[in-house]
Amino acid sequence: MARPTLDSLASLAASKTGEIRDSVGDSAPSAAGPAICGDVDIRIDRDAQWFYHGSPIGRKELVRLFAGVLQRDEAGDYWMVTPAEMARIQVEDVPFAAVEMTVDGSGEAQDLVFRTNVDDIVMADRDHPLRIVTDPSTGEPSPYVRVRGELDARLTRAVYYQLVDLGLEREMDGRTVFGVWSAGEFFEIGELDP
Repeated sequence: MARPTLDSLASLAASKTGEIRDSVGDSAPSAAGPAICGDVDIRIDRDAQWFYHGSPIGRKELVRLFAGVLQRDEAGDYWMVTPAEMARIQVEDVPFAAVEMTVDGSGEAQDLVFRTNVDDIVMADRDHPLRIVTDPSTGEPSPYVRVRGELDARLTRAVYYQLVDLGLEREMDGRTVFGVWSAGEFFEIGELDP
């Protein structure tokens, strides 16, 4: 099978974009869905930079188009899915980066809204939780926010520092934790030493 070009992939995604949300929504791809085309040499690195055959995809509009058809399955694989075809891509960590955060209100009435590198806008809430994963060997935290379906964005360092600046202490289940409020939900950033 001939290797698809970036333009042919973009044309397919663009021609199907209007149909995609209606026919497959944000749910994970399944065997009963579109035909599996195999793996495509598209990779998203840890910084949410998209590559095609090892070269960065420099056109943001093209990355946004591909991001619009991206889904994750139950096994953790990432797929570009149109109603007719689906192709697996490689993602080192998560596909998006939260590059900006805006804050409305304060305390329990606070809302935290994130903008991703592909201009998705998402408010941290029950359906779009914030979570922190700590590397057991280094102790370094990696903060994430759910964008849609099973797709997350990792907060950039600057956004994470901004988030930490908003943190409050709270007693939860006999523990003192540090976290933030958004949309009436408290999201734990970490536990404080007793």
